[in-house]
Amino acid sequence: MLMPVLRLFAAVNNRILLICRWVASMALATMVVVILLQVFFRYVLNDAMAWPDEFARFLMLWMACLMAPSAFRWGGFVAIDMFLRYLSPLAARFFAIVLLLMSGTVLWVGIQHGYTHTMGFGGSFTSSSLRLPLDLIGFEMVRFKLRYMYASLFLGTGLMLVVNVELILRMVMHIWDKDAVLPVTDQPTTQIMEAE
Repeated sequence: MLMPVLRLFAAVNNRILLICRWVASMALATMVVVILLQVFFRYVLNDAMAWPDEFARFLMLWMACLMAPSAFRWGGFVAIDMFLRYLSPLAARFFAIVLLLMSGTVLWVGIQHGYTHTMGFGGSFTSSSLRLPLDLIGFEMVRFKLRYMYASLFLGTGLMLVVNVELILRMVMHIWDKDAVLPVTDQPTTQIMEAE
């Protein structure tokens, strides 16, 4: 009964996280170009521009928040697993479910804070240097709202919560039937799930 739900979560996460990694890669490449441009203007032309530092920060936040769900899914975060190594594989899986439930609670609080900060008072401020210079072609200049930067936290924690649900479903399936073939993901998730 859980397998169709797990397959759905895995398929959705595979596609969405692939898009997120592609966008994060583009953000990283753009960030490198922007920083090199700022270095050139600051140290070669001795005329630093105002916008590259803030734009690089904007790109870095989005890159980190778009890559975090994939890293979480692959088991790429720093973890202290010394305690789990002393448990039996079944007990380790149960303990991993408890940890994932705790992570889900923290992510839910992060989503609420991200939404409040994005749509609330903090998001209503405008950036000091980021703007679309449409005034150069006869239109009014558009300043970026900080909510576009803060939305990275909201989206990143939301995607991590969806990944968290998938990981919980995988653990439950593996506990229920240790020989159950889990749907293949784009990368391995955790060592605990693969332990026999």
